[in-house]
Parts: sequence; C-alpha cells; structure tokens
Amino acid sequence: MKYIQSDEILEIPEGVTVVIKSRIVVVTGPRGTLTKNLRHINLAFTKVSDSAIKLTVHHGDRKHVAALRTIKTLINNLIIGVTKGYKYKMRYVYAHFPINVNIISDGKEVEIRNFLGEKRVRVVPVLEGVSVEVSTAQKDELVLTGNSLENVSQSAADIQQICRVRNKDIRKFLDGIYVSERGTIETE
Repeated sequence: MKYIQSDEILEIPEGVTVVIKSRIVVVTGPRGTLTKNLRHINLAFTKVSDSAIKLTVHHGDRKHVAALRTIKTLINNLIIGVTKGYKYKMRYVYAHFPINVNIISDGKEVEIRNFLGEKRVRVVPVLEGVSVEVSTAQKDELVLTGNSLENVSQSAADIQQICRVRNKDIRKFLDGIYVSERGTIETE
C-alpha cells in the first residue's frame, strides 16, 4: 500500500543552523560543523519556521516511509553533536595478561599490546574528528570524544572488534576492550 504523504517535523534548538541544499545537510553549532549526505534517500525538506523543518515523503511504500524517521534521527544526532558532543568510555577486561594500550601518532591511532599474552601488536586507526585519551580518573579506561556520533561509535567498535578472542571458548576467555558507558560530553 502506498502512503500519499507522510511528514515528520524536526525541531531545531537555538544557536544551531541547519542548511539543506540538494539533500546535503550541513549543521553548524557552538562545537563546530557536521555534514551528512542524504542523496540516496528520496524525500523533500521544507522550512516551516526558523526553528523547524518538515521532512516529507510523497507516494512512499512502507519501507520508504520508515526511512523518514531514520533521517529525522540522523539529523537530530548531528544537532546533538554540534551542541553537546559525544563521549564513549571503554574498559579493558583481562584475567591474567594485562592489556597495554598506547595512543600513538598524535592521537590518530590506538596501539594494543599483550592482549591474551600475544606478541602481536594491534593498531587501530581512529576516525576523523575523534580524540582518544587514557582516563586519569579510572584505571584501565579509554575515553573517546567527538562531535560525530557515527565516527565516535565506529572508532569504539573498531577497538572492541580487534580484541575479539578467536579459537578459544569465549565463555571462559572474556578478555577484551568493551564500551562501558556512552553519552554526551556536556551533560544537563
């Protein structure tokens, strides 16, 4: 069944500007600027007022209409990124061999040594706009911060996935680096 017209209203907070030109969204706020290319999805953007944008899908089927809410959430994530920023905390978990984590090449890469006592050195590149630091308040903790939720969460996922235990019983070998907390930098 086709839906003739489906709408979503996106509220824009004060201090944030959203510019949409040919389905490329540029969000500017106090923490910086983020850009998202939405050309792959067919929908119309209408400026209702200075603080609201209407997203519309004409003659969309069920999955096309479902993508409407996804696009609204993506733009909202950009708005939160330029106002508050995102912070992920990761903890090292080990039973016997302590994991050594170093930040190398001016914060562009994370180096993981002695995982499960292996000699192999794992190096994970950190995505653009993400800063990594070893926590001073908590032992064995890594803190990833940035404006783009996609880049911060993907960097955390890359670090977690490179420390997967292979060829052993994962119920017994729980070692790794896991996301322990996620949220915004500036909490309310």
